[in-house]
Amino acid sequence: MPPAPALSPGDGRLFIIVMIAVLASLAVAGAVLWLARGLLLDRLADRVVRRFLKDPYRENLWDLAVGMQRIPPPLLLELELRADKGKLLERPLGGLRRYSRWEDIAFNPAQLARRPLPPGARVDTSAVLGPRAERPLHLATPLLVSAMGYGVGVSKAVALALARGAHQAGTAYNAGSGPVLPEILEAGGPVILQYTGGPWNQVPDELARAAMVEIRLGHGARGALGRLIRPDRLPEEARRRMGAAGHKSLLLEAPLPETESLRTFRELVDRLRQLTGGAPVGVKLVATHHLEHDLLWVLQAGVDVIAIDGSEGGTSETPPILADDFGIPTLYALVRAAALLEAAGVRQRVSLLAGGGLRTPGEFLKALALGADAVYLGTAVIMAATHGQLSKAIPFEPITQLAWATGQLAGRFDPGQGARTVANFLRACTLEMAEAARALGRDSLRAVDRSDLVARTPEAADILGLPPAWRPPRSRP
Repeated sequence: MPPAPALSPGDGRLFIIVMIAVLASLAVAGAVLWLARGLLLDRLADRVVRRFLKDPYRENLWDLAVGMQRIPPPLLLELELRADKGKLLERPLGGLRRYSRWEDIAFNPAQLARRPLPPGARVDTSAVLGPRAERPLHLATPLLVSAMGYGVGVSKAVALALARGAHQAGTAYNAGSGPVLPEILEAGGPVILQYTGGPWNQVPDELARAAMVEIRLGHGARGALGRLIRPDRLPEEARRRMGAAGHKSLLLEAPLPETESLRTFRELVDRLRQLTGGAPVGVKLVATHHLEHDLLWVLQAGVDVIAIDGSEGGTSETPPILADDFGIPTLYALVRAAALLEAAGVRQRVSLLAGGGLRTPGEFLKALALGADAVYLGTAVIMAATHGQLSKAIPFEPITQLAWATGQLAGRFDPGQGARTVANFLRACTLEMAEAARALGRDSLRAVDRSDLVARTPEAADILGLPPAWRPPRSRP
């Protein structure tokens, strides 16, 4: 038998044998490394556990966890920032605490005592602000985009997205305490303009084009405090429109000089009403414990709309002490304001708006049931505006760097996409509220009232005056 042919370098069998040997070597090396790494990790884990279980408390790493139980991570961060800078700390988006327990309230479904509406039955979702004004503000939904001003808060692209999204959903955008952008006034949808202590918010030609004017007296996250605005914290166009000169800070004055007497305040309301040709003139109040006194005072001036901003209200930035430790919760303020308007006999004339920490369609509809004619949405709408664009900021920057006027990533925000997602959010929430109205047997959101609510807790029953869910009703349906 002839001898087997020797393998040559060009023979395919030689290549296969070499590859098998290389792969086997790599597999062995990988197994060795895996075992070594496993042993190393096992020893490291054993060492950490032994230290946790044997070190005295004052030397134990778990002492940090104990400290964080006493000072949670958000507060620990602010502690470190104060210690590092020694300057006034300002936090974005408002307070950390939430005192309005909307979850303690439940809707009472229609069933036999009252019949629910059939699927798809028409539900009127419209709202009217200032019904007795010469030209009331008619909206397709009671969901308003809250005051988020260009320059002092959001970027131009975000402001345009908020306004266009609101208009696409059939509602109004509040232009806030920043300068008014001509593009927003010319967009054709309803715009609420604020009259504030800044001269840039007091331009007659701009105010005359408002669908509603809101005199800003207070703010949930800042109280009724004024503000110094540093020009270096504003984009160039905002500085120009606000009349900033050099390095001098701009003053957002508070309280307004017109509030020195009821007479001068009434004159301001009348002047704004004439300037707009009869558009509703409203007032924005921070919810204080003297709420009834403040409400009666502004009612004497003849305002058409009152907006109550609870302590959970957001803002672009504010000292944590103002956001966390001032004001009364939105839920309590709303109930008190609605009761006062009812007692004063003006409930059919003066519209009531509620804002501050509202997040879900259920909370929005509960606010309407408790007496609000519409609700202001801020942080929730900002989150909706950035939907689909978060990857432009996260994971290395917060979304505020994408939305704020001087954010490092403000130029990456797409206003067209933002407008679409804002409109989608408002429409979806309105549809969800309409479905809830059908489940209540109501053909209008305005028809949903306190009789549709029950309290889930004794505290809610006592504080809000709602029937307790654990006790049968006193009267037949």
